[in-house]
Amino acid sequence: MNDPDRRASARTLAVVGGGVIGLTCALAAADAGHRVRVYDAGHHGRAAWVAAGMLGSLGEGHPGEDALLELSTASARRWPDLVARLGDPAVMAATDSLFVAMSSADAHHLGGLAEFVWARQPRAHNDLRAVDHAEIRRLEPAVTSRVHSGYLATGEGAVDNRRLLDRLQHAVRHAGAEIVERRVADLADLPEDEVLVAAGLGSRALVSEVALHAAKGEVLRLRRTNWSVPPPTRVVRARLHGRAVYLVPRADGIVVGATQYEPYSVTSTAPEVGGVLDLLADATELMPGLRTYELAEAGAGLRPCSPDGLPVIRRIDERVVVATGHGRNGILLAPYTADRVMALLDGHEEPMLDVGMTNEGVRR
Repeated sequence: MNDPDRRASARTLAVVGGGVIGLTCALAAADAGHRVRVYDAGHHGRAAWVAAGMLGSLGEGHPGEDALLELSTASARRWPDLVARLGDPAVMAATDSLFVAMSSADAHHLGGLAEFVWARQPRAHNDLRAVDHAEIRRLEPAVTSRVHSGYLATGEGAVDNRRLLDRLQHAVRHAGAEIVERRVADLADLPEDEVLVAAGLGSRALVSEVALHAAKGEVLRLRRTNWSVPPPTRVVRARLHGRAVYLVPRADGIVVGATQYEPYSVTSTAPEVGGVLDLLADATELMPGLRTYELAEAGAGLRPCSPDGLPVIRRIDERVVVATGHGRNGILLAPYTADRVMALLDGHEEPMLDVGMTNEGVRR
């Protein structure tokens, strides 16, 4: 929607935060006729810049996180529409995920997660199925021959996070919104009628009512050479000796992730030697051919996490709405967050949940 007459008479909206959450919400608001200005402090320290971009509703199902699983599933259903809106199918880096166990103990762990998902998401019986050693090797021949067993999650893919940010910026501007490079220190300094705070960890300095903590995660980017085996065609998520590692394809190589450090140990955004070493060791054990790849980048980001693990999407007062605290699922939850923010801007206070979701699906 880009009606100049309607836009001229619309209320103005400031979006503080130029990450995936902020830009997706800004695009939805601009499409709805709002006059939008995005205040972007740059990608330094932005979690989405170093993310793998996995859209893992089934892969993110962990016992005790029932509400997050339902919320993630609801948002995953919205991703095809968002990709279509961006007009660039290449934003999708993969469409399926292969879960791999390296031992019987790892297989038992994955089986428990599968049972949890199957019990809470009826559709998962069609989208998540067990695969044996032979089928894993047929699906992804570069995976080690020492693999035990696993699961194939159909439709659970990943996006290229940096291409996504680029396409979102382009779409937001094309929809008539403005993006300015500015770090906002006080919401009172903004001239817009309404404000959406979607600044990740920076949100807590702008909205005192929001409690957040940082969870540091490291991600590696490996570049394929002329002598390298091709990257996998699917996301490969493995359980190796009790540790999790994943490989996500990119046009020029693979993203390897991810570590996660408890809040008390987060002191900087620099990658730690131990984390990088563990990721490289696990990745090359899972896919030995990665030894011929180049280490193009070792990055770390700080994920904004809420105390209960659910995103904080709510109205603070008559002027301010906040959308933050998405933790490891910021990219996955972006379309749902945009719909929820638009509902709040339109005056709907009750959570907008899909059929079958409980009222605990999003924190108010």
